[in-house]
Amino acid sequence: MGSKGGRDCTTLCERRIGLYRTCASHTAPESVRVVLPNKKYKCAKLFFIKMLPEKFHSLPLEQQIGQFLFIGLPGTELDQETRDLVTEVQPGGVIIFGRNVAGPEQLRSLLDGVRELVPTPLLFGIDQEGGLVDRLRRIFTPMPSARTIRQHGDLAAARALGRITAEALRMLGFNINFAPVMSIMTDDRDLLSNGLYSRSFGRSPGEVLGYTTVYMRGLQGAGCLGCLKHFPGIGAGEVDSHEEMPVVRLSHDDLIAQDLAPYIELFQRRDDRVRCVMVSHGGFPNIDIREETTGGLLEPASLNHNIVTKLLREELGYKHLVITDDLEMGAITRHYEIGDAAVRAALAGEDMLLICASPERIRRSHEALLEAAKDGRLSQERIDQSLQRISRTKAIVDDPLPLDLDRFKTLSDEVEKLNSKLHYVYGGTIK
Repeated sequence: MGSKGGRDCTTLCERRIGLYRTCASHTAPESVRVVLPNKKYKCAKLFFIKMLPEKFHSLPLEQQIGQFLFIGLPGTELDQETRDLVTEVQPGGVIIFGRNVAGPEQLRSLLDGVRELVPTPLLFGIDQEGGLVDRLRRIFTPMPSARTIRQHGDLAAARALGRITAEALRMLGFNINFAPVMSIMTDDRDLLSNGLYSRSFGRSPGEVLGYTTVYMRGLQGAGCLGCLKHFPGIGAGEVDSHEEMPVVRLSHDDLIAQDLAPYIELFQRRDDRVRCVMVSHGGFPNIDIREETTGGLLEPASLNHNIVTKLLREELGYKHLVITDDLEMGAITRHYEIGDAAVRAALAGEDMLLICASPERIRRSHEALLEAAKDGRLSQERIDQSLQRISRTKAIVDDPLPLDLDRFKTLSDEVEKLNSKLHYVYGGTIK
């Protein structure tokens, strides 16, 4: 861990992209820090990758475009297929699903391995809501659903779930959780087939605001970013966006008074707690009509400049990271070629695009965005706007925690006790 080793590493990376790689005993002000196991250099077992936010703007164009992509991986191992995908795309983020999870040590090794392939800090995300959407149930006690917590009126349980989730995720190598769901699920909306029945914390704006605020305090207080979803609210949609575009026929004023009310309150708080918002694939015919798309009627919110930029950023004043829901959902793929969807999303104002399954579609999206940047449709100004927000987000995420299997088991046992308190039992099959 001598200074000579630290200087050698820094010199090497400065030559490449202006990325600073230093020993744990050295510091660099205003920098991003990510724990990185590295076997190539001998100066430390753990490196801190340090990258000043402005350095993102000096990346080669191909890597700048890669920052827009938040990609899924094929399986549980860092095999050649996965290595090739990550190396080619150089993504800004990686999302993990149940198909990628075999064990705590395996999962941490997978994420650490991906870190070594990308010369910029990565966001590692997961949908770890609890209930039906629980990617870790193979290796961790199934977590209770938001609905169960709300039915018991237990705000302390919401905070505890956030805290436990954050610590477990950080030990596995994650730094962002795509939760909580902000949908308002009234008794009438519970009857709809949109897949949100058990995923919401409330039946009113006040309930959703109260429970999500406490959950976020637990989650982010323990060092893991949260992400509010699915803007601007699809609780009133009649179908699941995994299959088709849910149409929400609320007026602008009704959305402001109902589904958007919790967002507005959180955006306006001085603690500036909300740093990531996921935009849905919902269609909002009473807000925006686009003649040329989707049967001549609607453009999904995730691809819609009037929703992402005019409503979310300009009208509501949100200034931080915005990410699409998965662009491989039926709401998108039934109407758009993936490259076209990716370009539309970027032009709408999205900072990062979730593409969760197909390596072919991930590559096609990168190619389409790069082509749009080269021919001027996607301007450098527009790219720089997102790079600034991406880099600022990466600058505030906490380092992964060491994977302590005893502590991991203790956290799992805490969830079991929480489930007992809430009388919650996961009813599905753990495969």
